[in-house]
Amino acid sequence: MLPSVIAVLMLLSYTCGENPAIQVILTNKGLQYGKHTGTDWIQEILENVTLPDISGKFPIGRLGSVDYTLSGISITKVDLPEPSVEFYPNTTGLKSSMSGLSVALSGEWRTHYGIIHDGGTLDLALFSVSVMSIVELGKDANGHLSISSVTCTCTIGDVAIQFYGGASWIFRPFVPFFKGHIKGEIQSRICPKVEEVIVILEDHLQVMNVSFDVDQVLSLNLSLTGLPVIDASSLNLGLKGELYSIRTHKEPPFEAQSFTVPQQHSYMFSVGMSEFTLNSASYGCYSDGLLQATVNDSMIPPLSPVHLNTTSMGQFIPQLPKLFPGLLMSLTVYAREVPMFSLKPDAVKLDFQGTVKAFAILPNDTQAPLFTLNVDSNFSSKVWISGGRLEGSTEMENFTLTLIGSEVGTFQTDALENVVKMGIEMAVLPKVNVILGKGVDLPRMKSAQLVNSVLKVDEGFIVLCSDAEVLLTRNDFK
Repeated sequence: MLPSVIAVLMLLSYTCGENPAIQVILTNKGLQYGKHTGTDWIQEILENVTLPDISGKFPIGRLGSVDYTLSGISITKVDLPEPSVEFYPNTTGLKSSMSGLSVALSGEWRTHYGIIHDGGTLDLALFSVSVMSIVELGKDANGHLSISSVTCTCTIGDVAIQFYGGASWIFRPFVPFFKGHIKGEIQSRICPKVEEVIVILEDHLQVMNVSFDVDQVLSLNLSLTGLPVIDASSLNLGLKGELYSIRTHKEPPFEAQSFTVPQQHSYMFSVGMSEFTLNSASYGCYSDGLLQATVNDSMIPPLSPVHLNTTSMGQFIPQLPKLFPGLLMSLTVYAREVPMFSLKPDAVKLDFQGTVKAFAILPNDTQAPLFTLNVDSNFSSKVWISGGRLEGSTEMENFTLTLIGSEVGTFQTDALENVVKMGIEMAVLPKVNVILGKGVDLPRMKSAQLVNSVLKVDEGFIVLCSDAEVLLTRNDFK
């Protein structure tokens, strides 16, 4: 019933026609886990429910009728059977049902007949309650996931009622009347309560952010790209999955390509991310002018055989120390094109094409241009999950330097290329791999954490398959 719907949507805790860059797939295993979690949650909720007052009249023959009010009716015990929940492709939603529910309640009664007032307490029991609900999942104009009630039915098998205190004996002949009336009253109020909670859930979905800042540079858009796709065994949500520069917010000159995440029914859910998401982040940083850096000699390790000064660089460019003797140098390094990621089976590839401009630092602190090199490099990384952390390692596959301009005359770049390549492999990559080896914690949600997670890189996309542990409280939907 409704509890399973709520738990399912909590597990998923976020421009029609475009390919999604991120896909979230909920399997039947996840749905059934949501059912169990939701059942425990709704049991807790029901034990704190107070029903609205029930008022009416009952006839006492020729003497007319007595006004009565049943108030403060609260649930004292619930026998909640295991509900049934399933994906319902007919309405692109979920169908849930529960039968054999029994509820014990207590409250107070008051009567009014002319100037005569009376009152006392009552015990009430509902037996063989059955509820069936179908909800439809959709997408609103802003890309939020939406939920709405399609149908709800409720039946109550029997009602038992006992009055105490006051002139409660006068009620006994009218218990059959009360049973039928109260049964009808409560039966008519259950589905509106179910639909009320669905509306509350819909309100929560509508205020959830579908775009949020990852850091001070990038914003991630997780709006739905189309309607949810549901079949008999899974629910698939397609998300935009684009990272923008917060400052420029430019669209990249490439589009997300379609991809299909293999069904992994042994896990509760899968999240597939195409290389578009990585490349949109790269484009965001590039368009914001962030992929550039200045390198000076203070950043070179003291034990390095090569330093950024004209004397040291003279071994590669003989004319340099003659033209600019004994001067420090600086390098401006920037990406000349958007660095592009490509996802291959078990590997994350990065193609970086950059430019290096070298300057001599003159005694008056101005800079004299020396030469310009193009840098073309390729890196290959592996990523995996271990101990609840995302870890990885990387290596350089290719590195070349090409002279494209020089104010000091032409020179051969082979020796310089070999030295820089060696420096990257011996000094830079080991530090990078130490950081990647330490990894980062997998994301945690407010009411859930990932467990038993595995990561796999495939052609064009990467997929995380995982189970989850969910803890819901009645405060989650207040």
